[in-house]
Amino acid sequence: MNNSIWNTLLFGVYPYICMTVLLLGSLIRFDREQYTWKSDSSQLLRRKQLRLGSNLFHFGILIVIAGHFVGFLAPHWMVSPFINASQHQLLAMAGGGAAGIVAIVGLSILFYRRLSDPRIRINSANADILVLALLWLQLALGLLTVPLSLQHMDGVMFETLSDYVKGIVTFNPSVAALLVGVPLVYKMHIFLGFTIFLVSPFTRLVHIWSGVATVAYLGRPHQIVRKR
Repeated sequence: MNNSIWNTLLFGVYPYICMTVLLLGSLIRFDREQYTWKSDSSQLLRRKQLRLGSNLFHFGILIVIAGHFVGFLAPHWMVSPFINASQHQLLAMAGGGAAGIVAIVGLSILFYRRLSDPRIRINSANADILVLALLWLQLALGLLTVPLSLQHMDGVMFETLSDYVKGIVTFNPSVAALLVGVPLVYKMHIFLGFTIFLVSPFTRLVHIWSGVATVAYLGRPHQIVRKR
């Protein structure tokens, strides 16, 4: 197959497969295996390290996710009266980059904690390690786009990616053509993002549907039996 067909399959078809599996897989799991709908905390071991890493990661990732939604899905007519494309890109790079660093530092602490402590490692499923690895790689790819974006501050690339995301959300798979000339790191970041959607129903990531990844999460104590 030529590059155009691969591009269509990976960025025009694959996203919808991932989002369909995310939705249907989550519904089926909630219906059939509600007792597995949890984050499987290992908080009894190295609690302080867990608290630091978890709070840093969740704080950073919430800002990153919110920034992606606002930055890429906000209509041009809503943003353009206040900032131009170049300024919008700079804002996304600064805010997303800072939040991404906080998130990846926290995730690195959690990753090290899970792999370095034999007691935690032996109680960790392979899926737990896979999830951490995928999230870490996704954050790393996101941070790698920042210096690349500095090389073209005209806002054209940012608007291209924004149009692609809007197209996918509005069920227009033909927007995959927009990514034909986009640098590989952006494509990898997008592809891995959808892949995380794909595996979520089969891993601990499914618990995000329950509202665990909210601002309120940051203030709650890490304990198995919560206070009334």
